[in-house]
Amino acid sequence: MRALFLREIRLGLRAGGGALIAVLFFLSVVAMTPFAIGPDMKLLARIGPAILWIGALLASLLGLERLFQAEREDGSLDELRLSGDVAQLAFAVFIKCLAHWTVTGLPLVLCVPLFGLFLNMEPLAIGASMLTLAVGTPAIAFIGAVGAAAGVTLARGGLLVAVIVLPVVVPTLIFGIAATTGAIDPVTPFLAPFLFLAAITLFFAVIGPLASAFFLKALDE
Repeated sequence: MRALFLREIRLGLRAGGGALIAVLFFLSVVAMTPFAIGPDMKLLARIGPAILWIGALLASLLGLERLFQAEREDGSLDELRLSGDVAQLAFAVFIKCLAHWTVTGLPLVLCVPLFGLFLNMEPLAIGASMLTLAVGTPAIAFIGAVGAAAGVTLARGGLLVAVIVLPVVVPTLIFGIAATTGAIDPVTPFLAPFLFLAAITLFFAVIGPLASAFFLKALDE
């Protein structure tokens, strides 16, 4: 599994720019917001966490359709499907999701301090955004694995991934923004939405790889 993790890291860095494309897309969303909102710096600071979460969510979707594409093309996906039971395949999918998040999600979290300055955010808001994104964005990879597994045989599987993933990640977005707001607003609770956010990630860390494994096992059957 260590070899699989390192292999996925290398593939993710080579395939279409990986982390660089995600970061540039994230930067584009953040940079365009002040032009749309206007010169109101207080408004930018207030909605900054929401902008960071929306940008990170959309950037995390990039490359999800290629999660199993390389294995499908070179035939290793068939070997992976036939080499063990659903539990073993689900664990392999779990490792692939962790590698995908390391390549695409972790750089987004690390870029939050710089992008937060563009939105006139306070240090506490930037720190809260980093924390909630670090806890919540792995759920996007686990949910996206289900869409990637369902669309791995389709020519335009990326559209299917977006259709499957976007409605399901809405609770992650809601609780992520709510937890970030609670960290900087003494009136709004922080712990409850943060725990819900962590629970969503843990839930899909189990359900996502298992559902993906069932989809992959059902290929060509």
